Amino acid sequence: MLPPVATSEDALSWLEAALATCLAVAFLLALARHLWALRWSLSRDRASALPLPKGSMGWPFFGETLHWLVQGSSFHSSRRQRYGAVFKTHLLGKPVIRVSGADNVRKILLGEHSLVSAQWPLSTQILLGSHTLLNASAEAHRQRRKILVRVFSRAALESYLPRIQKVVRWELRGWCQQPGPVAVYSSAKTLTFRIAARILLGLSLEEKQFKELARTFEQLVENLFSLPLNIPFSGLRKGIKARNLLHEYMEKAISEKLKQKDPEAHSDALDFIINSAKEHGKEFTMQELKESAIELIFAAFFTTASATTSMILLLLKHPLVIQKIQQELVSHDLTGQCHCLAAGDSLRNHQSCPETLKMSRLRYLDCVIKEVLRLLPPVSGGYRTALQTFELDGCQIPKGWSVMYSIRDTHETASIYQSPPDMFDPERFWVPQEEREEHKGAGPVRFHYIPFGGGVRNCIGKELAQMVLKLLAIELVSTARWELATAHFPKMQTVPIVHPVDGLQLYFHPLKQGRESSGTSKTET
Repeated sequence: MLPPVATSEDALSWLEAALATCLAVAFLLALARHLWALRWSLSRDRASALPLPKGSMGWPFFGETLHWLVQGSSFHSSRRQRYGAVFKTHLLGKPVIRVSGADNVRKILLGEHSLVSAQWPLSTQILLGSHTLLNASAEAHRQRRKILVRVFSRAALESYLPRIQKVVRWELRGWCQQPGPVAVYSSAKTLTFRIAARILLGLSLEEKQFKELARTFEQLVENLFSLPLNIPFSGLRKGIKARNLLHEYMEKAISEKLKQKDPEAHSDALDFIINSAKEHGKEFTMQELKESAIELIFAAFFTTASATTSMILLLLKHPLVIQKIQQELVSHDLTGQCHCLAAGDSLRNHQSCPETLKMSRLRYLDCVIKEVLRLLPPVSGGYRTALQTFELDGCQIPKGWSVMYSIRDTHETASIYQSPPDMFDPERFWVPQEEREEHKGAGPVRFHYIPFGGGVRNCIGKELAQMVLKLLAIELVSTARWELATAHFPKMQTVPIVHPVDGLQLYFHPLKQGRESSGTSKTET
């Protein structure tokens, strides 16, 4: 028996059914999106006559998270152009008000504990822990900051300085000896992790242990900003696994440190934390010490590695800036060999090492580092939660909503600089001494430049980060030259932290008696 022959009427009915199904799905999706937007529209504070900021809440539950992860910095810039300096969106499972502009950011940063409180995404809170400075609020934050401030005091930084320089020189020598191209971002993470593990935490690690610990920590950081779904193969599940392994290792290392109590050993950041806590009448639990150790590495690891990579990239693009740094080093008799630092002396004051005092006088290098952090700030912004409904740029910020202030957008839209904001120009910070004193602490001016945040939650480790950048810059321009290993400069990715998409592939070569020119690029020769 022959099978039935399909007729044109059958084909037409199949097409009609498929079309009806597609229309039904499209209608349901549109309805779901409309109800999702209505749900958040109804959550506005009806006691306020002000409207919610403009913007889109995306799709149910996912919001605009996928758009944000794929588009990177263009996600925020495109919406800022469409909706203005204050707009609403939905990211990582929460409604978010995105804020940029010096005046708006100033109100957020100075409103800590009154208008807003720190509120990082749930995934970040879970992975870093409740005992960290990042997640502490109000009085707990003030007390914890008092304890941690000794970690980055002048005396502490001076004790770290010789050992940091030793690590920087050791790593840079390896870059110059590598026959092939160096993946700078990956190598910078190795450098900053080594500084954090060995100098801040005083961990004695074999190279194999060091690499395993670094990989585990990188897995933790890569999943800090993920959907709060603790299910198999999710980002949060991977982050929790990495966190547990790190805590297990840290507990062993901290227990050994507490038993040794060697008075002749170099004081590290963990020693400062333990001693400072005791002076304030507090004995940290093992859980608090483990979370503090992870937070210290987090603070010194990815952000400083990002800034280091950006500095090397921008210097490569601007060889004239390298020449000016070299001229300044010569004028201060700092040509890549700080003898008392290399000797590993313990610095008790700036007068005990002339090179330390000279480094503090390198004004042009200071401007270069400031410009690197202005143009490519490692972190895009910070998270807060509204403690009460308040007004911002003519809109209401409802109580309970997340607020994310943007560092990058604020730098890009700042109008106080004479040269264009997208241009690398260190001399925009070359302000005469009398003008610097006049503007010092001025609110409206100060919040145009916020690479380390501001207010009571400004980055407590900013002096350490700048010291690492300054030491690396001095060593680089004095002892090495570098060139691009690819045909073109890489694009920059901004999520979750600023870095080149290809890791920045460069060749490094040692200078011959400091006479060669550094930072040449194949695209510019």
